Amino acid sequence: MNAPADPTILQPATALDGATTGPAARTRAERETLKLEKRLARQVGQAIADFNMIEEGDRVMVCLSGGKDSYGLLDILLKLQARAPVRFELVAVNLDQKQPGFPAEVLPGYLRQLGIEHHIETQDTYSIVKAKIPEGKTTCSLCSRLRRGILYSVARRLKCNKIALGHHRDDMLQTFFLNMFFGGKLKGMPPKLTSDNGEFIVIRPLAYVAESDLVAWAEHRQFPIIPCNLCGSQENLQRKQVGEMLRQWQRQHPGRIESMFTALQNVVPSHLMDGALHDFKHLQATGVADENGDKAFDEEVFAPPAGVPFASVTRVSA
Repeated sequence: MNAPADPTILQPATALDGATTGPAARTRAERETLKLEKRLARQVGQAIADFNMIEEGDRVMVCLSGGKDSYGLLDILLKLQARAPVRFELVAVNLDQKQPGFPAEVLPGYLRQLGIEHHIETQDTYSIVKAKIPEGKTTCSLCSRLRRGILYSVARRLKCNKIALGHHRDDMLQTFFLNMFFGGKLKGMPPKLTSDNGEFIVIRPLAYVAESDLVAWAEHRQFPIIPCNLCGSQENLQRKQVGEMLRQWQRQHPGRIESMFTALQNVVPSHLMDGALHDFKHLQATGVADENGDKAFDEEVFAPPAGVPFASVTRVSA
């Protein structure tokens, strides 16, 4: 599903910052945009293949919020669908939560223009959340529970067996640190998992995609972005604080985000402290050398994973 991108699908290119450019600059911008499109298609296709996210005959509900991530998800999946070796269906679904000032005509108009199957579900969750959550408190928990139940119901009615969400690599890392800092768990956001009611498979095809690439793609494609005034505008969310922490780390130590994301895919239970994952209580010396055994007296050298600059490597003494 990660075939090369077709340059004919690109819109006339301009600089990603929207500035007027001369012929040479436009050519450079076109090359960069084409590289970006190929990278997005490759990364999404690789995630789908690595985790077997989409199979023959799947009917996938793509949750569209009106933000850059879900627009990008739908856009890339449509491109991959056209050249995929398996047949699958996409249904774009938006939940209109009746937020004041929400431009209800934007998404239906955009989806009609694309000519794809879509459904707009209208439910006044905004009033429920505002009535139950005191002013100034975080609305995300209640809002997400209401939204999840409604979207499960929609997926059931539309006979979809999979639900695609627009979470990207940075979202996954933020979730990992949120769980560690505030939840006391080494737990992240999985690329693929059953829904909590056991009825659907939830997939995140943008798992390998950097948020900065989605920002650039949204600017190029000129998606009609709809801001979230219910929860996205709350300034003191823990997720925003963790996101800024990660961005600062990346500025100070380029490659750190890539290294941390690679770590999520290289878990060594014997070197953590969860007795349910590794039987520490009954551990016995075997007399057989083990490369993964404890090197208690050595200084450990941390080699970077593939693609991570050596500048980000650190050394820690035991």
